[in-house]
Amino acid sequence: MVEKNSVLDELNDRSREVFRRVVEGYLESGEPVGSRTLTRMMNEKVSAATVRNVMQDLEYMGLLDSPHVSAGRVPTQSGLRMFVDGLLEVGDLGTEDRQKIDATVGNGGDVGAMLDRIGSALSFATRGASLVLAPKHEAAIKHIEFVALGQDRALVVLVFGDGHVENRIFTPPPGQTPSSMREAANFLNAALEGRTLSDLKGVVARDIDARKQQIDGLAQALVESGLAVWQDEGAHEERLIVRGRANLLEGEQEDLDRIRVLFDDLERKRDIAEFLELTDEGEGVRIFIGSENKLFSLSGSSLVVSPYMNADRKIIGAVGVIGPTRLNYGRIVPIVDYTAQLVGRMISDRG
Repeated sequence: MVEKNSVLDELNDRSREVFRRVVEGYLESGEPVGSRTLTRMMNEKVSAATVRNVMQDLEYMGLLDSPHVSAGRVPTQSGLRMFVDGLLEVGDLGTEDRQKIDATVGNGGDVGAMLDRIGSALSFATRGASLVLAPKHEAAIKHIEFVALGQDRALVVLVFGDGHVENRIFTPPPGQTPSSMREAANFLNAALEGRTLSDLKGVVARDIDARKQQIDGLAQALVESGLAVWQDEGAHEERLIVRGRANLLEGEQEDLDRIRVLFDDLERKRDIAEFLELTDEGEGVRIFIGSENKLFSLSGSSLVVSPYMNADRKIIGAVGVIGPTRLNYGRIVPIVDYTAQLVGRMISDRG
């Protein structure tokens, strides 16, 4: 960071203006910016030849690149990073964008439904793909019940002390009967009431060993089968909500291969601890450009992400926008920042 800022400090006013206008032009249009275009935009009257010389110097410094022999210049990843760190002007959140985000939280429903609506609104407002990492539900369990759905399908109903209800479908061990399901549920209710799902594994394992004579084999197998499902929560329940993938397909043809790679990443990553780690340096919006983004580096995408916190100021999730490197950072940063703060407040109020 210091090195990049020192490079920016070394630029004279003309070089800084040329660099800024190339980046801003590229972010707006996605096209290389040429010297003739810049000549008309410059604050001082300079020739196209002078502007070309400045652009060549900036290219030599690794800040600009020329994608084609006769074309203008585009910023490199290093150039974009320097622009974001030193020259980006972050605008205020627009009234229309604020209203779109606010409207998503007033329709009731559980936290998952609220986060889904927020993800859709965030995608619509930014024209990118939105990512919302939902918090794990850590309230104490109040009641557990098993319901048979067929020979090879069963439903477990988890009722939490805060009123939250989760229904999960899984494949039970063969031979289950209504009585074995009741016995398994009674066993779990006696063992787990007042405890969270995170406490589940160790408590149940100890209780099964201690009470093997009090629970028959079918019920014991059902308890252990359900335990495996709950502990592998990430494989059965998406904590990462992704909305607006179609927005990423509006780019140039040469970007489509990278977008396909990104789609593959998004499909594979469900319960993403790494996504939250991107925000581990504290609260506030962070911008990851291209390969700086370790989750989606192969697609060359940029990620604008911010954590959200609960009432105890503990980071419990994150919201973000992912798209091409030419995102409108100045507009997206305040949208992501506001959304993260709003989600944190809503979850704290519901808690």
